[in-house]
Amino acid sequence: MNQITAFPAIAGLVAIIAALYNAAKNDRLKKYSWIVPALFSCFFLALSLQAVLTEGLMGFWPEHTRNLWGNQIWYDLLLAVVAALYFGIPEAKKVGMRVIPWTLLVLATGSIGLYAFIARLMFLKSRQAA
Repeated sequence: MNQITAFPAIAGLVAIIAALYNAAKNDRLKKYSWIVPALFSCFFLALSLQAVLTEGLMGFWPEHTRNLWGNQIWYDLLLAVVAALYFGIPEAKKVGMRVIPWTLLVLATGSIGLYAFIARLMFLKSRQAA
């Protein structure tokens, strides 16, 4: 099994574990809990840089325009990012984040910027709670 077939399966398992853990855990924000989304952002950045260096900067676009499943995945990603921003921006404003630069980062990089946004938001909220 190579990286292209193994990593998506591993990522799916990690996503299931993370989602279930998050749903079951205590809602209290821990001081260093922001590190988890920061690590996700860094890890996904590394994978994305590998893809950009191997396939080119716009290599994702043919995948999203190849067929209806590619279209569906594109729409799903857009809807997920917009929903996350919709719920995250009011919270970010409450802790004093400048939301326009963060929104542009998320729109330009997708999950990389989104997880960085979440990490920063969690960091500021934990600092505010202390």
